[in-house]
Amino acid sequence: MILAATTNESLARMSDVLIYSSMAVYTLAFFAHIAEWVLGSRSKVGRTAAALTPRAATAPAVTVQVKKAGGTTVLDKPKVVTRAASGARDVPDGPGAAGGTVKGDLYGRIAVSLTVLAFLVEASGVIARAFAVQRAPWGNMYEFSTTFSTVAVGAYLGFLFAKKNVRWIGLPLVTTVLLDLGVATTWLKTPSDQLVPALDSYWLWIHVSTAIFCGAVFYLGAVATVLYLFRDSYENKLATGGNPGSFARSVLERLPSAASLDKFSYRVNAAVFPLWTFTIIAGAIWAGDAWGRYWGWDAKEVWSFITWVGYAAYLHARATAGWKGRKAAYIALVAFACFLFNYYGVNIFVTSKHSYAGV
Repeated sequence: MILAATTNESLARMSDVLIYSSMAVYTLAFFAHIAEWVLGSRSKVGRTAAALTPRAATAPAVTVQVKKAGGTTVLDKPKVVTRAASGARDVPDGPGAAGGTVKGDLYGRIAVSLTVLAFLVEASGVIARAFAVQRAPWGNMYEFSTTFSTVAVGAYLGFLFAKKNVRWIGLPLVTTVLLDLGVATTWLKTPSDQLVPALDSYWLWIHVSTAIFCGAVFYLGAVATVLYLFRDSYENKLATGGNPGSFARSVLERLPSAASLDKFSYRVNAAVFPLWTFTIIAGAIWAGDAWGRYWGWDAKEVWSFITWVGYAAYLHARATAGWKGRKAAYIALVAFACFLFNYYGVNIFVTSKHSYAGV
């Protein structure tokens, strides 16, 4: 018994060391991403970026004459649309979205390599915590936060592994992960302990794991939505004859087009929405086993449902004429804000069966 307790304490200390070590590596990845964006913008990649969007946004339609049967036929192709519905311009993606080009950039490769290393170290810390507490490693806010950031980075790396052009997420992701881990280790740190008997159930693995995964993917969609709003304003300024500043050009021209960002955020939110629905259903079943009722209008249950309504409204808006583009993007950000309040606000500031005493 004493030996087991000593082993668990050692594993808990090892978990803490690994989490702090991952923060150090994430910090290096953060600076590498900064170098990729700042120094890379002056390289051949940056010069390519500077040439793409303005030309696509301002070039007139090209007429091609083709002789046929003694006559001449005029073909209006390619036709470049400079301003239509939001997100519908014929604008190419910047090199920040082109995997083959960006992966050739030294700083980008260093940043991704460091992110992979930090992910492996942090994941090891989460696994060590699970062995230390001998249960799922998300029984309090500290454990939930470390697991959440691990899954978010894992989802990002999964997109990269699938050869999706999402390198542009790297900098905001690593920045957010550092903030998340900083808050977790500074204010949310809680000694490892066992759950109350009512919560010690296999539903913990099912319900909470799906909630964490949904939150991680919703986060990636929110990042894409925010960047879409910036890029859409930038393209609109170009299309109306404006002259963005040098900083806007060096950063926003490296991003995918507004249409690509809008499509990415919609697809990831739509893909994970059914899983969020399952999360709420699984939570209700677990509540029935633990507390003898499936739904009690607890604060966590209410805000989970509000989040569901928010994303349902977003998906409905996307399918409704006139609610695409920026209007739908605002709804998506409101829905993600509801998720964040459900994540932090309810757990810390609201009295609830789901509140973590002492976090």
